[in-house]
Amino acid sequence: MERTGPFWPDEAAVTAWLARLDGMPPGELGDRARSLKASAHGRLVSYSPKVFIPLTRLCRDVCGYCTFTHPRRPGERAFMTADEVLAVARAGQEAGCTEALFTLGELPEQRYPAVRRELDDLGASSTLDYLARMARLVLDETGLLPHLNAGVMGRDDLAMLRRVGVSQGLMLEGTSPRLIERGGPHYGSIGKQPQARIDTIATAGELAIPFTTGLLIGLGESRADRIEALLVIAALQVRYGHIQEVIVQNFQPKPGTRMANVPGASHEELLWTAAAARLILGAAMSIQVPPNLSYDRFPELLDAGINDWGGVSPVTPDHVNPEARWPAIEWLRAATEAAGQSLVARLPVYPGHVADRDRWIDPGLHAAVLRQSDASGWARADRWSPGLAGVAPFRAPEKGRRQVPALEALLARAEAGDRLGESEVAALFACRGPDADRVIESADALRARVSGEDVRYVVNRNINYTNVCSWRCTFCAFSKGKTAETLRGRPYNVPIEEVTRRSAEAWDRGATEVCMQGGIHPSYTGDTYLELLRAVQRGAPGMHVHAFSPLEVTHGAETLGLGIESYLGRLRDAGLGSLPGTAAEILSDDARAILCPDKLSTAGWLSVMEAAHRVGLRSTATIMFGHIDTPAHWARHLLALRDLQERTGGFTEFVPLPFVHMEAPLYHKGRARKGPTFEETLLMHAVARLVLHPLIANIQVSWVKLGGDGVRAVLRAGANDLGGTLMNESISRAAGTEHGQELPPEAMDALIRSAGRLPGQRTTLYGVPPAGQTARSYGARELAPLVTGEIGGPRRRAVA
Repeated sequence: MERTGPFWPDEAAVTAWLARLDGMPPGELGDRARSLKASAHGRLVSYSPKVFIPLTRLCRDVCGYCTFTHPRRPGERAFMTADEVLAVARAGQEAGCTEALFTLGELPEQRYPAVRRELDDLGASSTLDYLARMARLVLDETGLLPHLNAGVMGRDDLAMLRRVGVSQGLMLEGTSPRLIERGGPHYGSIGKQPQARIDTIATAGELAIPFTTGLLIGLGESRADRIEALLVIAALQVRYGHIQEVIVQNFQPKPGTRMANVPGASHEELLWTAAAARLILGAAMSIQVPPNLSYDRFPELLDAGINDWGGVSPVTPDHVNPEARWPAIEWLRAATEAAGQSLVARLPVYPGHVADRDRWIDPGLHAAVLRQSDASGWARADRWSPGLAGVAPFRAPEKGRRQVPALEALLARAEAGDRLGESEVAALFACRGPDADRVIESADALRARVSGEDVRYVVNRNINYTNVCSWRCTFCAFSKGKTAETLRGRPYNVPIEEVTRRSAEAWDRGATEVCMQGGIHPSYTGDTYLELLRAVQRGAPGMHVHAFSPLEVTHGAETLGLGIESYLGRLRDAGLGSLPGTAAEILSDDARAILCPDKLSTAGWLSVMEAAHRVGLRSTATIMFGHIDTPAHWARHLLALRDLQERTGGFTEFVPLPFVHMEAPLYHKGRARKGPTFEETLLMHAVARLVLHPLIANIQVSWVKLGGDGVRAVLRAGANDLGGTLMNESISRAAGTEHGQELPPEAMDALIRSAGRLPGQRTTLYGVPPAGQTARSYGARELAPLVTGEIGGPRRRAVA
């Protein structure tokens, strides 16, 4: 066997590595491997929830240990039918899987004429053509992401499969010549020639295909042979960077095969090889060892520095090793946590490749990947999305489970009021499992010290005076323009007299606040906003007006040729009481370039808020999260708010606003996630409590986006405020939320009490509302129909 080419190591390198690894004192190899793993992967250990789809079990190869493939029996179909494939995939979808692992024998039509005839009947030019069709079917019908293990192939076939699979795989297995010689396990197997497999892996690298490879140990190879194979993989990775995981798999002898009586590698050899792989391939590589092939001893694999358990199925067996059952996910989780680590579900494509998907993933697959991923690129931890009713949230965090010194030190600094660095805040957002529980526990304890058991809210009315907007925010389902007619509702412009009527009605129903926001109507000027304030005052002279985002303030100032601070003074003198901290979205310009490219920059938003605080106007602060953003964006956003608050003290509360995806244009174009997961939502409120302490004391939860169950959970994660009753909320409703337009005081009180907390009304600026208004707010009459002022037709009474 020729052993030349750019990826083969020289003998001296193999010898040097063998001497280094074998020369380590007992225990040192594992210690070094674990240290390297921790430096790149922290305490996370991943797995992929999958279904195993054995598309065909016929193969041109004749490996001496394999029971997956077998000769074709009379009357037996060569391939699973489309219905059979979909049945497996749908079972996986129902069980919460994200990966469809297609494993199949290699090019069986080259060995079996009947396979060629069956492919003709199927209208497929080859096994790989049929595989591509079935992968596309599964993707389109179930959303499961295909990972394709199809054997040795050329460039054209790899490129074809790249369009339907997010990742591919081919085990190198081994490079020893003994494996393919007469009597060896791979004798007579065309596809097991090491150079052919190396060439396939290299071509996949040239095509930027996220790839899985690895070793199969215990076939008769030596430790030096394994080192050689690992060095080949390392060289391929240096050249292309496409290998996302390396599997160290232990051969299991099976009855009825040529190698039935060959002993497999010992558990100690498996641990040695996994640790060796970590040292040779480095800290960043994902090293995987299948847990089912070590049976009850699988937790010991963590001692070898691995960071991944591979694909584990709650639905299908390991068809390659059917005698070895997958451990139940909860057993896997318990074993991982007992080792001081946290289990996290992943996709068949890893987070780094998800983040750099323009390079690594076919554009036609981006939407499917985003729908399955969280902000870090892991698999979504639950099926929940903001705004959806009837979907149970993620499990409540379990408190007091474990303490990790580095995390405890970070939490202690936050609780003391220290300003954390951006990477430290991002690390809090990246916590999973018990670490996330500990962050939530710390935040809620801090909440109890700062604000006790009280949960307050304001009785208010939303008046969204127009949904016509000349801006082009890619996430917005509320605004209407030339391209937005297909979204919910029709364009409207509420008459001024209707603003007065709604304000008077809100005051009569016990409100102390009117919140006004709308689109940037092209005919509006700064005088329009001043007139809206006067309209409220005419209807309810005692009403606090909470109105106008920094974008509306900027628009108004520019149309009048005034400076921001001067115009804010005019608004204040006309009756503006405070500003909503909306239009912030994500305070990071790289994200804003996608979300709201023609909106205010980060600096522009912050400067308007700082000017408002200077002229005596308080404001809320918000974040809209769960779309294209990452924990790094969230960290940057929170620290920008903290720094401004330290200068001005003008923020009254922080309001996390989970992205509601159902009607969002950005989501429908396949460029956004399905909102945050519930664990991310809990962490947003918890981390905000910690990072903004002691400068912003109130953390608000949005009932209109989370619903009752969500609110109760978040009130145990550091939140202390329930916002407003929101008569006529319409922005979240336009985005698709199913949690209603108003939560009157009776319902607010009941919800807060159901969380074990004490309800109370407040004013916008956290004062005590007049007793008469509080009394009026209970048992208030139904709202009168609204005059929407629809554009393009007669004004009519309807819900806006």
